[in-house]
Amino acid sequence: MTLSTAPLGAITISLTQQSLTLKRNGSADELFSISAAGNGAGEQNGSFCTPRGQHIIRAKIGKDSPTNTVFIGRRPSGEIYHPSLRAANPKRDWILTRILWLSGCEPGKNRLGSVDTMRRYVYIHGTPDDVEMGKPGSHGCIRMRNEDVIRLFDLVGVGTTVTIYE
Repeated sequence: MTLSTAPLGAITISLTQQSLTLKRNGSADELFSISAAGNGAGEQNGSFCTPRGQHIIRAKIGKDSPTNTVFIGRRPSGEIYHPSLRAANPKRDWILTRILWLSGCEPGKNRLGSVDTMRRYVYIHGTPDDVEMGKPGSHGCIRMRNEDVIRLFDLVGVGTTVTIYE
């Protein structure tokens, strides 16, 4: 887990457009297609919704892990995702390749108590290649293509701001 890296730019996530934009300091914006929560927007613990508002990247996990590394509890499981692994574990929520762990910045909205984004384990993470992007479907996290989450991971640091809106 990486805990200290200088932030670069800012991230905005549109739940309506199912997109993530990286605004880089002095460089052109980069736009990525994502898949946020199938249950829509919401902050309550147990809702399986994507939390709105101001966040920061609290931790970066998975640096130099192979593409399709399977994470369980934020640790590499020793598995590399393959469709046959999904067939053997059909109910598993696949968290692959890299994790950017989010922490809310707004007490009572997405920080502390029953609305705490970090305690809800909300991440930006990789997902199997056959998962559709541009359409809600996650359990609350922000899913990205593996190649896209690797690029994003390499461009941002702990402390980078993340704004999630409808």
